[in-house]
This record gives sequence, structure tokens and C-alpha cells, in this order.
Amino acid sequence: MTASISDVRAMVSQAFPQSMHDLTQLVRIPSVSWSSFDPSQVVKSAEQVAELARGTNLFDTVHIQRAMKSDSDELGQPAVVARRQAAHGKPTILLYAHHDVQPPGDLAVWESEPFEPIEKDGRLFGRGAADDKAGIMAHISALRLLPELVENVDLGIVLFVEGEEEFGSPSFENFLKDHHALLEADVIVVADSGNWDLETPALTTTLRGNATFKLTVRTLDHALHSGMFGGAVPDAFMAFAKLTSSFYSETGSVQVEGLTHSVAQIPEYEDDQMRLESGVLDAVSLIGDGHVLERLWSQPSITVTGMDIPDVANASNTLLPSVSSRISVRVAPGQSASDAFEAVRQHILKHVPYGAQVDFEDINLGESFSTDTSGWAAQSISHSLTSAWGKDVVEMGVGGSIPFISSFVSAFPTAQVLVTGVEDPDSRAHSPNESLHIESFERAIVAELLFLAECNSREL
Repeated sequence: MTASISDVRAMVSQAFPQSMHDLTQLVRIPSVSWSSFDPSQVVKSAEQVAELARGTNLFDTVHIQRAMKSDSDELGQPAVVARRQAAHGKPTILLYAHHDVQPPGDLAVWESEPFEPIEKDGRLFGRGAADDKAGIMAHISALRLLPELVENVDLGIVLFVEGEEEFGSPSFENFLKDHHALLEADVIVVADSGNWDLETPALTTTLRGNATFKLTVRTLDHALHSGMFGGAVPDAFMAFAKLTSSFYSETGSVQVEGLTHSVAQIPEYEDDQMRLESGVLDAVSLIGDGHVLERLWSQPSITVTGMDIPDVANASNTLLPSVSSRISVRVAPGQSASDAFEAVRQHILKHVPYGAQVDFEDINLGESFSTDTSGWAAQSISHSLTSAWGKDVVEMGVGGSIPFISSFVSAFPTAQVLVTGVEDPDSRAHSPNESLHIESFERAIVAELLFLAECNSREL
């Protein structure tokens, strides 16, 4: 590649209005993959992504495919797979993103319509604007420009845009098995993470695993009048509250025997920055022990993410016979999700109060991720990110989980897996008022175009 970084930036800038237009069109499709939402919108989204892939004129084949879910006889949501074969000994790069999105949540909290994208203060607001439709368009935009930047595109390219990541990727394992040859690559670039801040790029090197399950606590065979029996008979919520409080120390760190910690290199970062980025109320303290980033990147956490109990409007003066909840355990890198779940299960059985009965159902496990950044592809993408942003890349951990990455590692053990993204600390992915920093999006396209051009000049 002979073009300068300024030439590449100018090339991306000229094409950027089209990138933004296509992104807003994608955001307008409410492609929520959860089973209680309209599946035709996910199909519509897949069809739009497939059309964008065909429009690059780079691929030998572009297909919309499905696979059977691992835990049922149902088909999963549609994914787009496009492939271009490598030539003259060049590597094959798989570019991953997902076109499904989270439910919008409480519409009253949104400051704009979630599926009607708007630009404000240098950001694009809308569900999926950052997570992960901008990831799709970073891939598409870089691919469109690649033939202008290099004389001959000999690079092998796979575009894999999944349609159910936000719903746990229930057909992902089968999809990899069914389409292994179509997806096989030397390098896998996952565009589903974020950057250090608005001015600094990042490469995600570790992710926590997760173990989620439905926990039901029972103390009675039927509801009772709280006045006649309260104070003598334990209700299920009382038992549940006492049980879940045993998960934590006085400082709020997890104290479950068998859950492990890992070690992480921590860049400079202060507690005040965490407070600013998270929106913790002024009088509320942070929880846990150790450096605040260690708590996110290399320590476990346990969160109650949902409960089945009467809401306030329907509350009656009764003792609840049972309470069901969704428990989310984030697992430190290096520990298997199954070992972590078993540690939590044993803790619950040991600490359940008043002899209450407990049931464990709907158990979902996802493995943690840790990568070696000494390989040529990691070095190349780090150089590309640094060039595009004009600042050195930060290697960071992320407290969240992307369980399918471990599936990639198992299916393609020799491939280098790189995790990047377009989000920033204020993107609010999964939350109301999700948004994309537009300038960061443009830089991400520049970085990916530089990376693909460099890969195109490399022989295996």
C-alpha cells in the first residue's frame, strides 16, 4: 500500500455520508431477536445486510443461512455469510458483527424514538446504532473502499453477520459446525466491543465469562395473609433476600468460595472516572476491593437481573410462597463457566435460610476470553488503530461477556481472534438512549481499511 494515512482518511471521509445513510437505514429496522418480538424484522435486517454485502462487489457468494438451536428443534435467527476466496497465498480474514439488537426497554426513558435515529451533539442515537449495526457498517465501508486502496484484492474475506447475539446465540455452535468450511479463516475480527475513550482506541484482550440461571426459592405451599402469619412464618422473598445477601462481603465484593480471580495489567484510571462513566449517584459508594478496573476485568460479580414477584400496583397483604429470579454470574478469565456455576450452586445450597427449597433451571454458560497480542494480526491491527486515531492503542479488559468467542476459538484453534468495536464509555449499549460517537465510527472505518490493506500485502 502506497497511500498515506491522510489519503486514507480523505477516502473514508468522502464516502462517509453513504456509510451514515446506510447505518441509519439499518437502525430503523427493529431487529430484536428475542422470542417475544416480531421475527420478520430480523429477517428484514438480514436481507438488508445481505444486500449491502452484495453491493461491495467483492464476494464470490452471499447467503442468508440458519442453523438449528442447540437446545430445541427450532431454527435460529438468520445470519448473513459472504465469502471471497484468497489468492496467491494471502490470508483469509473473517469479519464478524451482529444485526440483531436489544429490546428498546422503557420507552418513557428514551429522549427520542429508539428506531428513528437522530444526530445530536456529534452522536447518532438509536437502538443498535452502536451495538452492533455500526460494527456491520465499519466492515461494509472498509470493504467498499479496499479495491480503491490496493491494486489487486487477493485477500480472502468472510463477512459473518449473526442475527441472535443479543438473545444468547442459541444456534451459534450448530452454525459453526454446519458452515465450518464457509467460515474458516486465519484471522477473526469481532467488531462488538469498544474503545478506551473518545480519543483513544482499544483492543479488547480479556472478557469475563458468564453463568446465568433461574433460581426459585419456596417456603410455603400457598400464599398466606401477612397480618395473620407475618412474623412467624417465613415468606419466600425474605428467604431470597437473606440468601442473596450472603453472596457479598461488607464492601460489596463477591465472597463465594470457589470463584476465582485473575490478574490483569491495569492502565491509569481513577475511581472518579468510573463514577462519571457509570452515573453513580453522588452519595452512593462504589463496591468491591482492589483497583476499580480489577473489579470489572479480573474479579467475579453476581447480579440479580430479574424477579417474578407481584408489582407494586398489584401488591396484596400476603406472604409470598415462592420467588423466582434470574441470576447473572460474571466469571473471571481463567475459570470455566461450569466450575463457576457449581461454586455458586453449592454456596446457595449451603446458605439457603429457614430450610427453604431451591430449584435451578434454565442454566446458560459462556466461557471467558483471553488473547495473546504477540501475533502478526494483533500487531497489525494495533498499528492500524494507532494510525487511524493518532494515539497509541490501549489493551483493555471488558467486564462483559461475549460467549461465542470461545466457540470461535474451539472451531478454529489456529485462527487469531481480535476483538475491536465502535462503542465508547457513553454509548449506553443495552440501555435507553443508546448512541454512537460519529467521529469514532469514522476512525474505526479508517483503522479497518488500513488493517485489510496491510493483510492484503501479507503472504502466509
